[in-house]
Amino acid sequence: MRQNNMLAMILAGGRGTRLYALTKKIAKPAVYYGGKYRIIDFPLSNCANSNINVVGVLTQYESVLLNSYAAAGQRWGLDAKDSGVYVLPPREKDGAAFDVYRGTADAISQNIDFIDSHNPEYVLILSGDHIYKMDYSKMLAFHKAHNAAATIAVMEVPMEEANRFGIMNTEDGDKIYEFEEKPESPKSNLASMGIYIFTWDRLRDALIEDNSIHPDSDFGKHIIPKMLDEGQPMYAWRFDGYWKDVGTIQSYWESNMDLIRTLPEFNLYEDFWKIYTNSDHQPPQYTAPGSKTEEALLSDGCEIYGTVCRSIIGPGVVVEKGAVVKDSIIMAGTIIGENALVDHCVIDEKCSIGKNVQMGVGENIPNEAKPNIYNTGITVLGMNSSVPDGIVMGKNCVIYGRTFPEDYPDGRLESGKAVVREV
Repeated sequence: MRQNNMLAMILAGGRGTRLYALTKKIAKPAVYYGGKYRIIDFPLSNCANSNINVVGVLTQYESVLLNSYAAAGQRWGLDAKDSGVYVLPPREKDGAAFDVYRGTADAISQNIDFIDSHNPEYVLILSGDHIYKMDYSKMLAFHKAHNAAATIAVMEVPMEEANRFGIMNTEDGDKIYEFEEKPESPKSNLASMGIYIFTWDRLRDALIEDNSIHPDSDFGKHIIPKMLDEGQPMYAWRFDGYWKDVGTIQSYWESNMDLIRTLPEFNLYEDFWKIYTNSDHQPPQYTAPGSKTEEALLSDGCEIYGTVCRSIIGPGVVVEKGAVVKDSIIMAGTIIGENALVDHCVIDEKCSIGKNVQMGVGENIPNEAKPNIYNTGITVLGMNSSVPDGIVMGKNCVIYGRTFPEDYPDGRLESGKAVVREV
């Protein structure tokens, strides 16, 4: 039986700037993950598996692909009567000027009319760019049992890392008495996951009041502190499963690599909690005589003529004869040329790597243009990029667009360098 008294709203409009080359042309929730999936498949599948029948997806940045993808509700079984996935970009309303979403709570506030039209008792707020499996019905049962105005999903993090998170300080029974955003000296290690259940009439009043004060109304900065100050009952719901915010190149790479372990911490193969995605027909994968695969996740339609080790290979990828791919993520439709070496790289969809190219070799020098993003040795190619034959490329390099031999002095791109051509 579906939980008709709770509606979900997925915040999927962020830029994902820390993924840079992977999100220059598409929204972060639309980025490929685990070969054939897209990141937004995870919260949408969680909704379907939790029997939530109405889901709003709030989009904004580079939303064309994400809008068309999310609108196909049948992928997640959300296309039956009285159910659906509703794409909600910013829109102009009668009597009000057009405005973008300026904060997480502002985005919900601008869609109060949509939520009211479904008349839910509870509203679930989610992020569109986290990797996890969660039964939201258990969180809702906790929320109801405590007659809460708001329930916030939390995870215990190492105490020495707690200053990186929004921290919920609780009393007996996990009632929240204080919220601290990235505190210097945290009192607890209960980190907010950015997953909230609100009793709708309580949240509705808070949104309307706060929006008149803060045009950039935000849950962490404004709504949660406001409700706490008013003494409204708020509780922390503890989650102890796998959860990853793939907001950086390193965390994105690590989370993908988690999938290829013999006993993965995050299992995509469980029948009782499936992750649903685009099921368009693909030919079977092919591994040629003489090819070699070791600890690899191979998607439908890929062709392996070379060697793949500890890597994720997307649909339709071709690894040609003599090529070696290791510790890398290769997205859909990319071709790795003969005798190429790809080591610790993330290569976006529809890229072309020439023959005898070497990528990811040399010293680990942070990228000179984006040192805070590319500093862990991973080289990244953006969507539709190409590298000509014979190029030797270092670590923490960035390639975006179709490149040519003249872009590489002496046939090399040293560690920490970039070639960016707008496409």
